[in-house]
Amino acid sequence: MSEKFFSENNSIYVEILVFVLGGISYGLMETLFRGYTHWSMVLTGGACVLTLYLLETWLLSINLVLAAIAGAIIVTAYEFCVGVIVNLRLGWDVWDYSALPGNILGQICPAFTFAWFILCFIFLGCIKIFS
Repeated sequence: MSEKFFSENNSIYVEILVFVLGGISYGLMETLFRGYTHWSMVLTGGACVLTLYLLETWLLSINLVLAAIAGAIIVTAYEFCVGVIVNLRLGWDVWDYSALPGNILGQICPAFTFAWFILCFIFLGCIKIFS
């Protein structure tokens, strides 16, 4: 599928809108899940959703399960990089997964990668259905 979900016009305004909506959505999701969020997570969520948007043509052209795996890897990679900066380097202690099994430096863990897989599966599945 070669069409963009939000607009054929891949302008900077559409990308800014996708970033903002992604950041707001992530912040709301995190607030619902753990009761609060941090501004760095809003920026990270925006970056994740914008990346998925920019890769939409490719993601929608492959099997939904593979696309969701790719999405989960992308989100987990962002989470790891941001975690290393804000938690380990700057010491802000935004999150700590060190008590969870399979964690890497307390910044990522299989349980949250699986959660990102499920969310990406739903998100990309909905886009496939409504495109």
